[in-house]
Amino acid sequence: MSAPAFATAADQVAAARRRRSLRWTLVVTILAVALLAMFCVSLMVGRTFYPPADVLAVLQGEDVPGATFTVGRLRLPRAVLGVVTGLSFGLAGVTFQTMLRNPLASPDVIGISAGASAAAAFAIVILGLDGPAVSVVAIVVCLAVALLIYLLSFRDGVVGTRLVLVGIGIAAMLHSVTAYVLDQAAQWDLQEAWRWLTGSLNGATWGDVVPVAVALLVLGPVLLGQGRNLGLMQLGDDTAGALGVRVEQTRLVAVVAAVGLIAFATSGAGPIAFVAFLSGPIAARIVGPNGSLLLPSALVGALLVTVADFCGQFLLETRYPVGVVTGVLGAPYLVYLIIRTHRAGGSL
Repeated sequence: MSAPAFATAADQVAAARRRRSLRWTLVVTILAVALLAMFCVSLMVGRTFYPPADVLAVLQGEDVPGATFTVGRLRLPRAVLGVVTGLSFGLAGVTFQTMLRNPLASPDVIGISAGASAAAAFAIVILGLDGPAVSVVAIVVCLAVALLIYLLSFRDGVVGTRLVLVGIGIAAMLHSVTAYVLDQAAQWDLQEAWRWLTGSLNGATWGDVVPVAVALLVLGPVLLGQGRNLGLMQLGDDTAGALGVRVEQTRLVAVVAAVGLIAFATSGAGPIAFVAFLSGPIAARIVGPNGSLLLPSALVGALLVTVADFCGQFLLETRYPVGVVTGVLGAPYLVYLIIRTHRAGGSL
């Protein structure tokens, strides 16, 4: 190949990389702006509409009659909790899907979220706990369930299909435990347990927000720092290892960080259905090939939660928890994904 031809090919490759980088940056910017806009709408709109000037004044610490309580004490914690839980679910979900090269390898599907729900229901109904104690039990059991799934699916490494099948089996058992516990529950316990079964931002307080936000600030950068290694692992463990990736170390760090995010996000708002499952595929559609999906998926997850919560509150005849709305969106996609995989002649 002559020097000019080689230079032309190199220029084409460089131009393609610049286009992909520009598209990724543009998508992330648009998602961030959309999320900020939805966050502002969540603070302004409700039974009483407060103009942007009043909302800004409240955020600056000024006392605005009516708005100080409604915006500062009710809407702001709810909106912030929706953002941080959405970021956590989106980031953790795409981490599992990327690492295991399987779109079904989501915490919703493989039983990790079900572990937190079962533990919370048991703590509320059987142990009589409430408040932070329930969250602590849910976090501990969520981590334990993730470890159990990992150990049961480990055999000379972890294969995505095996982990999904083990996780679905564990999830089925946990759903049975939850159903049995709820059958023993009194009416007032059922109301408290409902949040842990569907996911809800109702009654959000700063006490719910702080643990999730701290976990996101600590574990989020860990996962983002593993973005290159996770991307290379999509090529297969052998190829990733040949390219210098410490496969098992990367997988262990990613699993621990992702499960930690899921555990704390679930403790704050319950297992908001299908956010972790949908965020990665949606981000992949809009980002395109050869771009890291971690940050876009996190932003998509936050946008899904905030939009679904707004729709559940104001756009339907009856008010629904956010998990009900996301469940309606996610269930058809899960069925579609299974049908598409079956028609392609593949397995889970």
